[in-house]
Amino acid sequence: MKNVHPVLLIIGHGSRDPRHAATVTRLVERVRELDSELCVEQGFLDFDTPGVDIKLKELDARGIRDVIAVPLLLSRAFHAKKDIPALLREAPPSLRIRQAPVLGPDPLLQQALERRITEADVPDRSVAGLVVAAAGSSDPEAAAGIRTMAGGCAAAGWRAVRPAFATAASATSGIPNPRDAVRALRASGAEHVVVARYVISPGRLSDQIARGATDADVVTAELGDAPELARLLVTRYRQTVRTVGPRR
Repeated sequence: MKNVHPVLLIIGHGSRDPRHAATVTRLVERVRELDSELCVEQGFLDFDTPGVDIKLKELDARGIRDVIAVPLLLSRAFHAKKDIPALLREAPPSLRIRQAPVLGPDPLLQQALERRITEADVPDRSVAGLVVAAAGSSDPEAAAGIRTMAGGCAAAGWRAVRPAFATAASATSGIPNPRDAVRALRASGAEHVVVARYVISPGRLSDQIARGATDADVVTAELGDAPELARLLVTRYRQTVRTVGPRR
């Protein structure tokens, strides 16, 4: 059967931690539930299968000719700028592939983050500080993105909000690590501190955030298969379908 719509290929990062692929699979299923007419596929940059290169060859063998590749990434950094475009350029030449923008920052991500905060046992926000903790990157766009997300949270009644990066990129970005962000909020007078994990799935970096947040009162769950995240993937797909430009 000929596809009426371009295939939506969701590109996950991949991880040695099996929880990552399981989370991506649940999220892909949620996307399929949103629009039953869409053909939704998944591929991974590393570690997990199928790899993006294998998935693209498989789609080509099935006679697919139009693909929208949506990165399951919260910020526009190295993977979105270098890794994914390089993989897409190596795809079979008969495939027309358009790469969608990354997911963040976006109001739907703000809503997903708020969902996870609300699900946690959060104390009175008026006397509490919030740390919005992302994986981290030395790319200035990633730093700007986490600052934007933290700024959006500041309007939700918190005493204070700080961004944080889990990785050593903190040193070059000016974004503190979770431990330092928690301590800074304590020092500024916050009676309680909540750390919101601004990552998609469980794994090494999410665990690193939690380890750095041992002085916090609450650490939220990852965004996971939040319905807002699924809606955002479809939104990025539809935005890209409407664009006209060179392939890949």
